[in-house]
Amino acid sequence: MKVILRKDVEHLGQAGQVKEVRPGYARNFLFARGLAMEATPQAAAWFEKGGERRKVLQDKKEAVAQELCKKLSGVALSFSRPVGEQGRLFGSVGKSDIVKSLKASGHSVEKDAVRLDAAIKEPGDYTVDVRLTPTAAAKIKVSVVPRA
Repeated sequence: MKVILRKDVEHLGQAGQVKEVRPGYARNFLFARGLAMEATPQAAAWFEKGGERRKVLQDKKEAVAQELCKKLSGVALSFSRPVGEQGRLFGSVGKSDIVKSLKASGHSVEKDAVRLDAAIKEPGDYTVDVRLTPTAAAKIKVSVVPRA
């Protein structure tokens, strides 16, 4: 089934592209979340009308993301968590903890932008990727300090 992407979809494509996907993926994921629409001739013509406006908005969004990446590149976060006898944390430091800490320091970032494979469960220093757009990414330093 051919679809026109309304928004950027990771691992699939960017807004405005026409992609061939399986019907179930289109119905259950893309259409349900408003990420795409069926690629009919009428839909393609309608989508082309707003192309310039979308391009201007995308450029503004990209500029804001690049500026935020410059600010984020110097950010270092520190978390203090209780540890057990084996040196493992009782809790963990996850995406939501990082987003809350960034928000407290004045940087508004969505949870999906933080790239963390698994929650941090050991004390130490880590580097976490924050990908705001496909071309705008920053690395922040996260340090987890054991607390008795």
